Amino acid sequence: MTTATDTGLRDELRELLAVRAFKFGSFTLTSGRASDYYVDGKQVTLDGRGLYLVARFTLEHCRDLGIDAVGGSRWADPIAAATAALSGDTDHPIPAFIVRKEVKAHGTSRAIEGPDLRAGMRVLLVDDTMTTGGTFLQAQEAVIPTGATIAGALCVVDREEGGREALEAAGITLHALFQRSEFSPRKSPHDPAVTAPAAPASTA
Repeated sequence: MTTATDTGLRDELRELLAVRAFKFGSFTLTSGRASDYYVDGKQVTLDGRGLYLVARFTLEHCRDLGIDAVGGSRWADPIAAATAALSGDTDHPIPAFIVRKEVKAHGTSRAIEGPDLRAGMRVLLVDDTMTTGGTFLQAQEAVIPTGATIAGALCVVDREEGGREALEAAGITLHALFQRSEFSPRKSPHDPAVTAPAAPASTA
């Protein structure tokens, strides 16, 4: 059950995302598609307070699902590491893991960095922003050979562009802290569309 404190923290995180992460205009996404907005989640997940809030909600979700390890690929690193750090102050620390974009020929040649994942473990995949779900699916491919069970995926913002459906087709349940539809462009006080407050009536 969400407490009043949790509601306040959620509102705070939403405000941080609205002010720092959401950019409205004309953008070309990684996929090559055009978009009238861009979500730069790193502006929040690499901010001290923003990352703390994301990690706190991620850790709560880990507890709800009985998660044994948290991680993912690309920009999952800050979220996974911060969640692991917060869990270290509890009686059930959760390790973080990082899925490499490509396996290096030198060193240990590991596809996943961090403590070994193994059969019987329940893992949560995380990322800051999700569009098509491709990053989660790539992480899934790396985790499957370990024998660990992917208990779910969590993103900070779901752009609502088919990613959830793609994950469901792959057997992964998504939990999004926020949906794209919860945010809209903010009008500047100097925007002519904004109505200026009426002048006080003359007392003369």
